[in-house]
Amino acid sequence: MTSAAPPSLAGRLNTLVVEARVNADRALLVPRGELVNGCADTLAETLAGLPAGVYRIELDMSGVVFMDTAGLQFLDVLNDFSQRHEVPVTATNWNGQPRRILELAGLDTTDPLCATAHRPAPEPDVPEPASSAVALERSEQLHVLQVEVEQLRHAIASRPVIDQARGVLMAIHACTPDEAWHILREASQLSNTKLRLVAAAVTAGAEADGPAPPPEVRTALRTAVARLRG
Repeated sequence: MTSAAPPSLAGRLNTLVVEARVNADRALLVPRGELVNGCADTLAETLAGLPAGVYRIELDMSGVVFMDTAGLQFLDVLNDFSQRHEVPVTATNWNGQPRRILELAGLDTTDPLCATAHRPAPEPDVPEPASSAVALERSEQLHVLQVEVEQLRHAIASRPVIDQARGVLMAIHACTPDEAWHILREASQLSNTKLRLVAAAVTAGAEADGPAPPPEVRTALRTAVARLRG
């Protein structure tokens, strides 16, 4: 049994597929893809399709390669299902960028559900202590996550032009990939220009009849190369 998320608004198919394997009273869910917009709905559909008599749910998250703040909604769905059905749920084997997001959110990277899994819901009309402080901390964590994810998206989008610029610098200055990266980064700092804009200027300038980089970028590049050779 599998479920898939809809395409992302950006037009790139960010597919989450959840494979469910049921053995007696245990269900193993194996999500593969990205925890982005729509992932919580995909998970809810998978959970609703589990047969009666499942008394334990385990998720192997090793196939998840990217996660933004929608991943927290994914975890909320799991936690809500655990409490409503009194079924213990675990989500383990987090790797790479999703594991980093869990760290930023202050969650257990071994199993982010372990602190809340299968605990009784609070009694009605009995507020949890320091609820306002918890809400404030949650809001701050979400802001940090949003900034981190946005930076990562910019880095992914900038990667091709940066790699091209490194290739140009390696060919012109007979330097290594690390040295080319150092030149770009230092030129960015010296000229107070974003790294991807420096890289775009270097790449454009290498094309036939391409425009030369702006004066401040040219000066910064010369200085960075001279420092590297010095």
